[in-house]
Amino acid sequence: MYELLFVLLAGVAAGVLNAMGGGGTFVALPALVAFGLSPVTANAVSRVALVPGAVASAWVYRREITPVGVTSTKALTAISVIGGGVGAGLLLVLPASSFDAAAPWLLAFATAILAFGRRLSQALSSALGRSVGMSSRAVLISQFFLAVYGGYFGGAVGIMMLALWSIGLGLDAAVSNPMRIAQLAAIYLSATVLFLIASDALTAPLLLTAMLTGAVLGGFAGAHLARRLPAWLLRGVILTTAVTMTVLYFLRG
Repeated sequence: MYELLFVLLAGVAAGVLNAMGGGGTFVALPALVAFGLSPVTANAVSRVALVPGAVASAWVYRREITPVGVTSTKALTAISVIGGGVGAGLLLVLPASSFDAAAPWLLAFATAILAFGRRLSQALSSALGRSVGMSSRAVLISQFFLAVYGGYFGGAVGIMMLALWSIGLGLDAAVSNPMRIAQLAAIYLSATVLFLIASDALTAPLLLTAMLTGAVLGGFAGAHLARRLPAWLLRGVILTTAVTMTVLYFLRG
């Protein structure tokens, strides 16, 4: 019972983190590994468990989702679904450590871009005398690769999305947060379908149920809390989460 309670609380924490700034994988994955699951199985179980929480958060935010530049939201979501499925397939056929060495550096880069991306975008616009922005095609291509990463490992993929939209389009992290959650749900959804069919995620039903329940509660509560925070405070929470996850991931590696 204590093990299940611990996993339930880890699911709540992961759901809250994903709703407010990202990084829920860094809580969910170690909690499952601590109770004897292999890293690959724990990765699959955490992805399956976190998708209902992401969907719950996206539902809370449904009226506040704004497009990413001129890119169609339907096209962006379709790309996220496809990329998430491709990434999940790679997890099932490639060594689990393939992305592990690069992940801390990717996260550090994303955190730096998240912190300074809007200022850099504005500085470039002023220097060039025109607006700097990614084309719709560039956004979709970039989203595909992020979705592949999200389906394969998923750690801080939401932070990376915000960083990409910040530097490429000058979008504010607080304004983009609802879209980040919606795309996170799309990535996790396709990965979950594949994991349920082809992985051994269902071999630990009690751990899966406990984490799933916690993630739904955390995702719903976290989204409501994030909606009530002032934009400047939400940006601070997102950036603080990004910095903390970056440091912890380097320490972990």
